[in-house]
Amino acid sequence: MKSSQRESPNSQLDQPVPGQSYLRFDQDGADGSVAPDVQTGGPPTGNGQVDGQARPVAGEDVPEADPFDLESLRLTQDFASAVGVKKLLKTVPVKKPSKEWFVRTHPNPAYRLQTAVLELKEDRETYLVAPALWAELASETTFSPRLLVTAINRQNVLFIWPIRLPGPDGRIDDWSRSARDAAEEAQRQWVRITANLSLGAYDVTAASGLVAEPAWPDIPFQEIINIAFRDKRISEWDHPVLRRLRGEV
Repeated sequence: MKSSQRESPNSQLDQPVPGQSYLRFDQDGADGSVAPDVQTGGPPTGNGQVDGQARPVAGEDVPEADPFDLESLRLTQDFASAVGVKKLLKTVPVKKPSKEWFVRTHPNPAYRLQTAVLELKEDRETYLVAPALWAELASETTFSPRLLVTAINRQNVLFIWPIRLPGPDGRIDDWSRSARDAAEEAQRQWVRITANLSLGAYDVTAASGLVAEPAWPDIPFQEIINIAFRDKRISEWDHPVLRRLRGEV
């Protein structure tokens, strides 16, 4: 056979294999092209890959995060602010500090008031009295002028500290004087007052290791007074407390 009629060495490779489609390498699907089920930069394909990253295949078990993992349960330093917790002020006691309390008094003069109150020691209640009744109650022994001071203890309990003021004659007892001195000192540092019966006055002790400033609530003094004396205001002569003092009930 002549060389011109001799088959090319690769002529058999060019022939389609029985049972398969004929596809040349220089057409779509040649080497360098992307297989139909693997795409780059597109949505997930049949083998669950996107951008070369493996993705869970439908039906495949994926472990769930433990909601009670120790790290997830650990409180952060700003937990209260993170969850939006805000303490609502609903009760403000009117009382002198307990003997075991270290207290501070508000340094702003706007958070104190010189006024007149009616104090029932047996009931441990103090009533705010309207000015229109002051003249009529001047001779009442339970009625007296007081300095109402906004104070707070180390447990962040806000309270009104009523301190007796000098009477019409200008005189004041040692108990009241030492209490006023303690309230003045408490503007600058934490103090504790204890009754000294032998001295007839309060002993004032400064805290040696408490340096943190008090966390004063951001509300006006008027609102604090409204809360403290919410149910303890006397504005009429026929108030049950005054009728009780007159022996009418």
